[in-house]
Amino acid sequence: QVQLVESGGGLVQAGDSLRLSCAASEDTYSRYVMGWFRQAPGKEREFVAAIRRGGGGTYFADSVKGRFTISRDNGKNTVYLQMNSLKHDDAAVYYCASTSRAVVVDYLMLTDEYDYWGQGTQVTVSS
Repeated sequence: QVQLVESGGGLVQAGDSLRLSCAASEDTYSRYVMGWFRQAPGKEREFVAAIRRGGGGTYFADSVKGRFTISRDNGKNTVYLQMNSLKHDDAAVYYCASTSRAVVVDYLMLTDEYDYWGQGTQVTVSS
């Protein structure tokens, strides 16, 4: 059982930056894909970003391209989501997720492809 613990959420102003962290209980190298999703009140959980093992590819939702980056430090078993130029629409609970399956690119945004999830960290963006 892999445990994922997110941290770094908080209250920021529009235009600010924030870095989320996801600490995994086991070697992140064994997790083929690490991803970030978010869920705003009344909305479905949506894909934000994903990174494949060994930094072999990063993928982003169109809504965050150019503003967010994802990285992983296998030595620390941690994945990061750097969020810049935050907008009100970015406010949500952010979840870290992982899978050991070799998910094809077209399916990275599907929640069903991930088998472990963290509890989430709240990001609030004020005016």
